[in-house]
Amino acid sequence: MSIEVKNLLKEYGEQKAVNNISFKVDKGEIVGFLGPNGAGKSTTMKIITGYLSQTSGEAYVCGINVTEEPLETKKKVGYLAELNALYYDMYVREYLGFVAEVHKIENGKSKIENIIETVGLKPEARKKIGQLSKGYKQRVGLAAALLHDPEVLILDEPTSGLDPNQIVEIREVIKQQGKNKTVLFSSHILQEVEAMCDRVIIINKGEIVADDKLSTLQNTGKEQQSVRVAFKEDVEIDMLNSLSGATGIKNIQHSMFNVQCSNAELVKKQILQLAIDKNLNIVSLQSDTNSLEDIFRNLTASKE
Repeated sequence: MSIEVKNLLKEYGEQKAVNNISFKVDKGEIVGFLGPNGAGKSTTMKIITGYLSQTSGEAYVCGINVTEEPLETKKKVGYLAELNALYYDMYVREYLGFVAEVHKIENGKSKIENIIETVGLKPEARKKIGQLSKGYKQRVGLAAALLHDPEVLILDEPTSGLDPNQIVEIREVIKQQGKNKTVLFSSHILQEVEAMCDRVIIINKGEIVADDKLSTLQNTGKEQQSVRVAFKEDVEIDMLNSLSGATGIKNIQHSMFNVQCSNAELVKKQILQLAIDKNLNIVSLQSDTNSLEDIFRNLTASKE
């Protein structure tokens, strides 16, 4: 287990910023940590990284108790804070060199060049950090978080200040890192979460209100779901009659069908297998589900 939080509580006087929450994140997972402003996201992340102490409960990173061994925890974690604290008078390479020395990284210069390339900093690498745009400052913070090749990445609003093209680039960096690391990140850009995550945790007023696979949350509350499929070849409606769980099939237009069902994911898997068995080419395959924005609003708006 790369991240484990047990009964975590953080109080400020009478206010409970984080109220007895528990969750686990495995290696290779990219998990979106969502919630309104003030919900407790950043507080939880700071506790996991050892930058803030909890009132009670426990947090573990790679099996290490964060409170008991904070320095060992920091060796395992790459952390990009929401307020990306940087030394504006330092040059980009100079700053990353400083970070490399803090972590006692061997072959620091070559690793700095590799990470500059990875996060797309090369065009601005000769500048002072204070001369960079907000988006490139964010890339410097991400580079610093990745430089020591941590097992766990904690990213608080990693795409803040980036333009649409930069967001796509950083999204790909995070997805690549997520193949062999554990990634927990927060974002208010819900489309980014949908693009990167299979699982989301939603926190509201210090309490977890959802923790599940995105596909499961999207289908929650929908007694009747639908799947739309279009084939390249000529396909008759009778070919879809074997679909288990289908309650109705309608031919929308030539070789395009709408399938009413109780489990959209199951029907989509069957359609894919049917295409393989019958040597068919699928032009499009999509299900009618709740958007992450709908889910977020439903779970958080009622408690405002």
